[in-house]
Amino acid sequence: MNDLIELIDSWQRKRIMVVGDFMLDRAMYGNAHRLCPDAPVPVLAIEREESNAGGAANVCFDLAALGCDVVCAGIVGDDDSGKLLLEHLRDADCDTSRIITTGDRPTIVKQSFIGLAQHRHPQKMFRADFECVDPLPVDVETKLIDQIISTLPNVDALCLQDHNKGLTTHSLCQRLIELAKQQNVPVLVDPALMEDFTRYTGATVITPNRFEAATALGRQDEVNDESAWSSIAQQLLTDHNFNAVVMTADRFGALLVERDGEPVHLPTIARSAYDVTGAGDMVLAVLAASVANGAPLSTAVKLSNIAGGLEVERFGVVPIPLEELHLAVLQMMHDGAETKLRDLDHLLAEVNAYRKLGRKIAFTNGCFDILHVGHVDLLHRARQTADLLIVGLNTDVSIRAQKGPERPIVAETDRIRVLSELECVDYIVLFGDGTGGEADTPMEILRTIQPDVLIKGGDYPTHDLVVGADYITSIGKEVVIIPLTEGRSTTNIVERIRSEKRS
Repeated sequence: MNDLIELIDSWQRKRIMVVGDFMLDRAMYGNAHRLCPDAPVPVLAIEREESNAGGAANVCFDLAALGCDVVCAGIVGDDDSGKLLLEHLRDADCDTSRIITTGDRPTIVKQSFIGLAQHRHPQKMFRADFECVDPLPVDVETKLIDQIISTLPNVDALCLQDHNKGLTTHSLCQRLIELAKQQNVPVLVDPALMEDFTRYTGATVITPNRFEAATALGRQDEVNDESAWSSIAQQLLTDHNFNAVVMTADRFGALLVERDGEPVHLPTIARSAYDVTGAGDMVLAVLAASVANGAPLSTAVKLSNIAGGLEVERFGVVPIPLEELHLAVLQMMHDGAETKLRDLDHLLAEVNAYRKLGRKIAFTNGCFDILHVGHVDLLHRARQTADLLIVGLNTDVSIRAQKGPERPIVAETDRIRVLSELECVDYIVLFGDGTGGEADTPMEILRTIQPDVLIKGGDYPTHDLVVGADYITSIGKEVVIIPLTEGRSTTNIVERIRSEKRS
């Protein structure tokens, strides 16, 4: 994971051009409570309608979320849908000056009908497409190529996003690949499902899924044969003179084949796949941005694999910002760990990533020796004040210095394990060296992470008695006192345990 962290930490804003089929996605939402009386089909009672740019625009949105400057090149119709599509792109700060408006063909529109059955999550019921897929007229194609030629020397990568709607013809693709090579601009292609990839010959990287790859070689019968995937990817690379093939295989991850290199399988992280829409676009965007940032393809594929996994957990196309990708990589470094314990350096890195996403951070601290309902109530209420809760936990040596040699009753390793099982606790960090000075307080943690809310449980007449309250209020943050649940006390429980032992 260190290579991913280094890539993100050194990430720079790059200029990337996207050429492809720009579309308008319309979605009509409603409830599907009954069947049509004259046919066995559901009736959708429309409640609202939304629209957004789709197709190649999804890659543009993803690149913008990754902090790239995006140049769009394609065509739209001279119609209301085309105007709305361009408006959506401009709202995302994408440069649309290389998109040509033509009156010869309508803007491609994908009209989806999405039902909410029994008040559950939305589900796409069917889709209607409005499009012309004839090849571009020669004069329009020439004009588009001229637009791209003028920009190509000033971009860091070129993405070809092909939906086979008539724009990315053989002549256009080959001309752009040739021009990009002359300018040393890498060309990354997300291909359409077709029986021949000749139009992409010579591209730097191509990113088919296993179905697209197998179909392009007439090897559809091997699409589910995992042992054949390396051969399929290698044949694509050899037949079409690609530098690399990144073949995605949904839950199986991705396969990277480079010239003169052994195939590398990069497994994905198991996630709940809610909607696969947009996953391929996200993979292409992360690959392009990573390559533009000088990353080796193996590192770029690992990062794009993570991004694609995050995308399928969302409904519809939801761009994954770089900050969220950073956070996912940081958290993956602790995958498989039995606890939520972090050292202060790792905790700070994750907190900073959360902050960039606009999340609110709460902090509380204590011994939490013999966890009882009062503790659980405090932690639950503390978590309600923010988006995540960090618990500072006294070490064993710190507790002994404060409460005597018979404490703690429960060792810190077990206290960590128990707290880690609570859903309301997001992170745990240890503090206290037993010297009785500031090091036995959470002050270093507070100064380092600067939580938005400092939580303390108990009956304090003023904030002055809460360690760290003066500091937190001085930096404009909040202190919240939560009274402990009446009749619950660790001291009482400890005394009862000691009494039972004596008897």
